Amino acid sequence: MDLDQLIAKITRELLPTLSVGRQQPGARGQAGSAGAGAGAGAHASAGPCEGASGDCSACGRCVTRNVEAVKAVVGAGADRISAPSGTARVDSPLAAMIDHTLLKADATEADVRKLCAEALEFGFASVCVNPTNVALCASILRGSAVKVCTVIGFPLGATTPTAKAMETRDAIANGAQEVDMVINVGALKSGNYDLVKRDVQSVVDAAGGAAVVKVIIETALLSDEEKIKACLIAKYAGADFVKTSTGFGPGGATAADVELMRHTVGRSMGVKASGGIRDVDTARKMVAAGASRIGASASVSIVKGDAASGKGY
Repeated sequence: MDLDQLIAKITRELLPTLSVGRQQPGARGQAGSAGAGAGAGAHASAGPCEGASGDCSACGRCVTRNVEAVKAVVGAGADRISAPSGTARVDSPLAAMIDHTLLKADATEADVRKLCAEALEFGFASVCVNPTNVALCASILRGSAVKVCTVIGFPLGATTPTAKAMETRDAIANGAQEVDMVINVGALKSGNYDLVKRDVQSVVDAAGGAAVVKVIIETALLSDEEKIKACLIAKYAGADFVKTSTGFGPGGATAADVELMRHTVGRSMGVKASGGIRDVDTARKMVAAGASRIGASASVSIVKGDAASGKGY
């Protein structure tokens, strides 16, 4: 049985177990659709080159004026392209796909401010922080192209749908524009697929279109069939992205998992690779496999082509 046949078989078996009232898969984020400011739709924003005056000369140095760079990134499924506001010489198309991440329990206010400053300088898609730091990031990044992302039910996914919905509404009220929720992994492995779907949909409904919803399936804990089921459930619950890992589990993103997830959800959703991505070669492998977003704490090293030291998200 090939992969397409397996996905079709799992779909036929899975759908009857889910409650009625499914949302249109990917309705809030068709990849490449014009004007889709949230979800997996393409979005481009950039100011003029530093020191430029008058009309743009279309020199090609800016990522949004470099047609080939834009085509490459959008072709990979990027949901947003933004030019860095600083002067750092970096891989701008790749930077525009990265959620610059700081989810450590001991992150200080100074750490969070540094994260935001780096995101502005290098043109990252978003900063991804714990809910307690959302309001600070929103105040720092207000008016910029950098979004504020947070995590819900993190890192175990073991809170109730009601708790996840409350957490989502609170995060959005504080300025979150994207939320990365963790599924109930135990329910998935127990075959309680309707609970998993209600869990995801509770966050989608709480977001109400005000924030992009990414669903973390924690691939290192799942078989390939379970990964397919988790992706399909996220799709039918109306989420915008599926995401590989929390970075706190037994393993992180692999190109094989990203490829499987992309094949399962098609182009109607984004795919975020996260966990253990600490150098530019690994990041590019994830994009080649189908990732439209990268989650990393070593973002600056990645876009500068440096080797990140130590371990981390």
